[in-house]
Amino acid sequence: MEININCDLGEKSKFHNNKFDSDLLKIVNSANIACGFHAGDKITMKDTIETSKKNNVSIGAHPSFNDPENFGRKRLNLEKKEIQSLLVNQYNILQSIADKQGMKVTHIKPHGALNNMACEDIVLADIIAETISKIDNSLIYLVPTGSKMQEAAKKYNMNIACEIFADRNYEDDGNLVSRSKANAIILDPEKAKKHVLTMVKDQALNCLSGKKINCAIDSICIHGDNKLSLETAKQIKEVLVKNNFDLKPLDKMRKFT
Repeated sequence: MEININCDLGEKSKFHNNKFDSDLLKIVNSANIACGFHAGDKITMKDTIETSKKNNVSIGAHPSFNDPENFGRKRLNLEKKEIQSLLVNQYNILQSIADKQGMKVTHIKPHGALNNMACEDIVLADIIAETISKIDNSLIYLVPTGSKMQEAAKKYNMNIACEIFADRNYEDDGNLVSRSKANAIILDPEKAKKHVLTMVKDQALNCLSGKKINCAIDSICIHGDNKLSLETAKQIKEVLVKNNFDLKPLDKMRKFT
């Protein structure tokens, strides 16, 4: 079975040191690159694209609210045109830098609060899906499995990649446990490894309560802003290879080629 490991990268900010990005890019298959609105800048984008190219890692835009003071994790209520502009502008910024290195942005994955809100709100999910489909309908849309984002994307006949989170716990409705709660994040790489392997084998979410929710899983997200993300990434890759999963960049997976 094919599977992808993706990671949020280029997120240099006052909240996050991206010193492990180059090491993570030797492990993961696809990079979600911060476009300067919640973190990163043109230099980090260029460097992340360059290192991705060297490691045969596919690149994607990781657009967010324009809120670096809160790392894009504060919920904001914006008008449709504002959401559309956020997405288009950030994609264009990244693609313009990628063009100079002979690379193409092949996927988009919203960041932080924008992503969390769209998982729950079909109206916002629809705006995001419509906007991305108009940017380029061949783009792969990386969305949390079972979310309103996946539901909306189906309406636009998009290339949908469904992801799970290696280092996050789930509520019984399939949404992530809020970061405001103590049990939101899985910091132990060993626990994250077992969490992931069970989910991809069962094709189901492991909820914190013990409940399982059947779902499609194409990709596993490892957050680059986790202090133990490098070790988590190593262990997850090792256990997937050991269990005969075929690791591929998103744009090289059979369902998208």
